[in-house]
Amino acid sequence: MPGLVYAALAYIAWGLFPIYFHALARVDAFEIVMHRSLWSFVFVWAVLLAARRLQWVGGVVRQPRLVAQFALSALLLSANWLLYVWAVNHGHVVEASLGYFVTPLVNVLLGTWVLKERPRRLQWLAVAIAACGVLWLTLTLGRPPWIALGLAGSFGSYGLMRKTAPLGALEGLAVETAVMAPVAIVALAWLAVPRGGVFAGMDGATVGWLLFAGPITAIPLLLFAAGARRITLATLGTLQYLSPTIQFLLGVTWFGEPLQGMRLVGFVLIWLALGVYSADGFLWLRRQRGALAPAGR
Repeated sequence: MPGLVYAALAYIAWGLFPIYFHALARVDAFEIVMHRSLWSFVFVWAVLLAARRLQWVGGVVRQPRLVAQFALSALLLSANWLLYVWAVNHGHVVEASLGYFVTPLVNVLLGTWVLKERPRRLQWLAVAIAACGVLWLTLTLGRPPWIALGLAGSFGSYGLMRKTAPLGALEGLAVETAVMAPVAIVALAWLAVPRGGVFAGMDGATVGWLLFAGPITAIPLLLFAAGARRITLATLGTLQYLSPTIQFLLGVTWFGEPLQGMRLVGFVLIWLALGVYSADGFLWLRRQRGALAPAGR
């Protein structure tokens, strides 16, 4: 039960992110991402120092190729953050939620192309249905859903890199923020020059929200890591839809974004694809358990 609660809290926190970033709507998206990178670095390394979990640092420093790998994953993560914050603060929360609905299906394609995995038939069916949903949205919007595709592509690629990396969630984020922190410091210093300070012209609430970017980034990751170790992959795969569902509902209700009936058809197709994908995961897990049962008796 604790594992289920930890994972659910992580996905709920991610789902509520639009409210947080909307509170910073007066701040440019690029500046928000730089603050998020810097204060995440401070918070994550403070946690590691307090927990005395720094033994791995020396081994990473001695592996330039590994550092380069995390530098690339940090670039993908920063691009994902930037696009997401921009989308939220420009009235595209619903389309941003679509990006995270599509991400699991992008993972299937990346696994096929990069890792040479062989998707099962129902997984291919899910991808085909999702492709129809994206095509329908393209026709109804008059353009491809670039925000959704950009978020799904960047986060899917980031997930692929982290899948093949040897570090855990917190340690990996620590390396990524260490790579991003110098860039963030230089960028924030450059932005501060014309206005006379990093926080010049900002009210206390805005400054507080920016400083809170560190814990609000790291705490859900810690909850997710704790939950993932305690529950099955199938349960984790089902819970992952909590986040985009909350974002979608916030976009329609809290932020009042329009959702015409014709556009809704595209979302229904995406949800149908996710239903097929989830069903395949449960069926596969049952077959695996069935195959192992005789050996355990």
